[in-house]
Amino acid sequence: MWRKPGCLSLALGLCWLSRPPVSYEPGAAFLCSFLTVALRRFCAVPQRAKIPKARWEEEQREDGVKWQQLEHNGPYFAAPYEPLPNHVHFCYNGKPMKLSLAAEEIATFYAKMLDHDYTRKRIFQNNFFSDWTKEMTPEERKKIKELGKCNFEEIHKHFVEKQEARKTLSKEEKQKLKAEAERIQEKYGYCIIDGHREKIGNFKTEPPGLFRGRGDHPKMGMLKKRIMPEDIIINCSKDSAVPPPPPGHKWKEVRCDNTVTWLASWSENIQGSIKYVMLNPSSKLKGEKDWQKYEVARRLKGVVSKIRSQYRDDWKSKEMKKRQRSVALYFIDKLALRAGNEKEEGETADTVGCCSLRVEHITLHSRLDGKQNVVEFDFLGKDCIRYYNKVPVEKQVFKNLKLFMENKDPGEDLFDRLSTTTLNKHLQDLMDGLTAKVFRTYNASITLQEQLEALTNEDDNVAAKLLSYNRANRAVAILCNHQRATPKTFEKSMQNLQAKIDAKKDQLADAKAELKRAKADHKAKKDVKSKATVEKKRKLVEKTEEQLCKLNMQATDKEENKQIALGTSKLNYLDPRISVAWCKKFCVPIEKIYNKTQREKFAWAIAMADEDFEF
Repeated sequence: MWRKPGCLSLALGLCWLSRPPVSYEPGAAFLCSFLTVALRRFCAVPQRAKIPKARWEEEQREDGVKWQQLEHNGPYFAAPYEPLPNHVHFCYNGKPMKLSLAAEEIATFYAKMLDHDYTRKRIFQNNFFSDWTKEMTPEERKKIKELGKCNFEEIHKHFVEKQEARKTLSKEEKQKLKAEAERIQEKYGYCIIDGHREKIGNFKTEPPGLFRGRGDHPKMGMLKKRIMPEDIIINCSKDSAVPPPPPGHKWKEVRCDNTVTWLASWSENIQGSIKYVMLNPSSKLKGEKDWQKYEVARRLKGVVSKIRSQYRDDWKSKEMKKRQRSVALYFIDKLALRAGNEKEEGETADTVGCCSLRVEHITLHSRLDGKQNVVEFDFLGKDCIRYYNKVPVEKQVFKNLKLFMENKDPGEDLFDRLSTTTLNKHLQDLMDGLTAKVFRTYNASITLQEQLEALTNEDDNVAAKLLSYNRANRAVAILCNHQRATPKTFEKSMQNLQAKIDAKKDQLADAKAELKRAKADHKAKKDVKSKATVEKKRKLVEKTEEQLCKLNMQATDKEENKQIALGTSKLNYLDPRISVAWCKKFCVPIEKIYNKTQREKFAWAIAMADEDFEF
């Protein structure tokens, strides 16, 4: 039992959740008992000490039931709009114009973004103006006909000045704001679940504003409307007090659904997606869900070879449905593509996943850049992030793609006999709990582990090891297409960093010169004092060299990461136990990898993984 891959970590997880094993082999009972004691002692670190031990040792509920008792105070709503002062004007066609309260509020959303690239995009401007005019009075609509004649400069200046004024607040004023934030957090930021006080993650509703989206989203600039109590569904237990809505309002619905973990929900107006108030990532339910997610991905490791062998065989199947499914699964496995979900016509942007690829999204090259059978992908993925890649594929995959594209128009589906639903149903038959997303988690985690093994040198200092870690993480981010625009402040921050490097080089040159003089002085005097001076100057040179090396590594890391987002994969796709084990094995403080919030989220992994953990 214990010799099977992953059994040791699974046993640790079982101890953590206090689920007794169903059966034991000789000696296993002692081992499990030992692990339980060791784990509890190990859990006594500061990160884990905040979580009451009893909370993690309670008996697990029956399948599907998340809680028996849930009580909270509902979401905290965004502050009401404060009208502009009388001296701040909106101008149209060169003349000041007083706007209605609703139109003025929306005008401030645009004004606040005047120095942002979004307001220079035509689609953003058109969507904003269209939604803005809908909220205007009939009289305002008659006057305001063109966005180009609108002047938001005074409003923009007003908010810039307010922002600057906040920076110069007195210590007493800042303390008042902090105390108010703590009061709100105390009232709305916690819930009682099965008798235990748990922190809530996002207890505030999103304030109204203009939708930005990612990439070239076709809905950017549209109005995100204010969330009202009448939009909110409250979820709590029947025996708890229902949180009171704000005076003069009522909830859309109050329900008791203990098979879900959200406390409140509502639909946002831009894409119709459902938003939730959820427990903090450090909560027991969230931690358990995370652990289960990565355990499913680890189970895939044991059957992935068989699955790969099967989909390779299906490349030559007589059934076109099987051929398409096998090629799609090959792409999901090899390239970590998302499966893609069906959506109504015009409901959201023209984003696609693997199953919804169209003929126009790929180009076949028999030979390209010295490689054979190359597939060129070009499509909009999740959040309108462009996926562009040139990938050499297996010869049979290339042949199948040619077959799938025969006699089809550019706008037709590449996999016309496949859907996300049927693909996931097939995957469920291959392994319980397997979906296309599990492949993404598995490939991301296994890539991190392999890259860390290849890149880490145990003789490096901490700064060099962190550079290796970020390079391994970057390999995963590239695999998952986690791109970002180069930050606006990138050039300035790089200039500042370069200035520090240049200053440190000067310090090093001075330190070396002082060392040289000290050595010459000691050679002449040959006394204890001059010898101590030489040693002091040598240590200064070594320290300065180490500082310069660290700054150079920071510059390299910053440059390599300027268009790659490392956070998404680190928090959602990489088994944190891999990072924890790496930190313990190579003596890197966990604080260098995960900040305080992330350490709370992954408390279960910090407690569970030792330096020998393998995904």
